Amino acid sequence: MKRADITSLFPDATDEQIKALMDINGADINNAKRNVDELQKQLITANATIEELQAGVSGYEEAQNKAKLLEAELTELKTANAIKAMREKVATEVGVPVSLLTGSDEESCKAQAQGILEFAKPSYPKLKDGGEPLNTQGKPTRELFADWLNSQGG
Repeated sequence: MKRADITSLFPDATDEQIKALMDINGADINNAKRNVDELQKQLITANATIEELQAGVSGYEEAQNKAKLLEAELTELKTANAIKAMREKVATEVGVPVSLLTGSDEESCKAQAQGILEFAKPSYPKLKDGGEPLNTQGKPTRELFADWLNSQGG
């Protein structure tokens, strides 16, 4: 507000009245500026707090995601350890190497172990002579072979 504005509104106003109005208006403007300055400081503080909270939320979300990944990894390791222990138990019970068992449950591992045992059983060929030695001369095989070789002209 300017003096000319007051004079145009109040043509009969004295200089003292105009000065008083100007002082009142100046004080109001100064109060308003102080309020604006205080509100700007509060806004800056509030924005900083919001940024800190957002960073905290972001950190919390990252920690939560990491915790979920670690929990999944832990579950996977527990499952792998349980399978390993079960395979070792079956291998010990049945008497086969644990490295040959690949099943993920006890039933399939036992079936594999039985199959391994069946495969590993020795199988001897049937002998036509019933398994009796053919050497009836009482000499060691080495001497018999030497005799045969000499008889062949060698």
